[in-house]
Amino acid sequence: MTGAAPLAADVAVIDLGAAQLALAAGLLLAAAGASLALRLGLGRRLLLAATRSVAQLMLLGLVLKWVFDSEGPWLVLAVMVLMAIIAGFEAVRRTTYRLPGVRGASIGVMLLSGLLVTFYGVAVVIRVEPWYAPQYVIPILGMVLGNTLTGISLGLETVLAGFARDRERVELLLAHGATRAEASRDVVRLAVRTGLIPILNAMVAAGIVSIPGMMTGQILAGQDPASAARYQIFILFSIAGGVALGTVGVVLAAARLAFDDRDRLRAERIRSVTSSAR
Repeated sequence: MTGAAPLAADVAVIDLGAAQLALAAGLLLAAAGASLALRLGLGRRLLLAATRSVAQLMLLGLVLKWVFDSEGPWLVLAVMVLMAIIAGFEAVRRTTYRLPGVRGASIGVMLLSGLLVTFYGVAVVIRVEPWYAPQYVIPILGMVLGNTLTGISLGLETVLAGFARDRERVELLLAHGATRAEASRDVVRLAVRTGLIPILNAMVAAGIVSIPGMMTGQILAGQDPASAARYQIFILFSIAGGVALGTVGVVLAAARLAFDDRDRLRAERIRSVTSSAR
């Protein structure tokens, strides 16, 4: 890889064992205790989420070790496609509105935006050899998908709620001769803007309010802080590109699905679902 900085010679990576993780769990128990004291009703959810995250991350570690030990691109590509499909499904599941066809659109857009941004990053920016090196493409794709998922969820929630809420206004514009794109422009703009807010906030706060996760991980692993900062800048730009492509793509797809072939708004297709139904 071009421009890689070696690990600091005098810094040893400290491996974490079960005892250290048990001590770290004390912090979570403190949070659960605060929930119990304030009667927030979140203690059980915190413990369940912690148990689930531990199981998922340990399983991920085993799967990634298997993938990293493999040769050839096919297993790596299969894992990447599976990650994008799950992310596209989860992006819709997190919303409180449903529209026929939008789940397929979300999965398709997630595949396109996530893989496109990741391969551009590893092949053009970092110039990894080989291009499918799993220790690069899978973590980068994971960070892009995780943030794109949030952007798509927020954008999709906003655009569908906007059509359900502003149905009369949109239909009035259509009745006065506006095209589908013109009638839905304000709803679409608000949805895209909403989807981009988290990554914009993250970029503004990076390096001042917070040290982003990838940079923190590299520093803990002994990487030169200046090199870690450059990698984090690359990741932030990649995430921003993925979020923008994903959010715009899904919002536009949802806006198209909300209308029929005669450019009539079919707000009755949009239905609200409860949290239990999701």
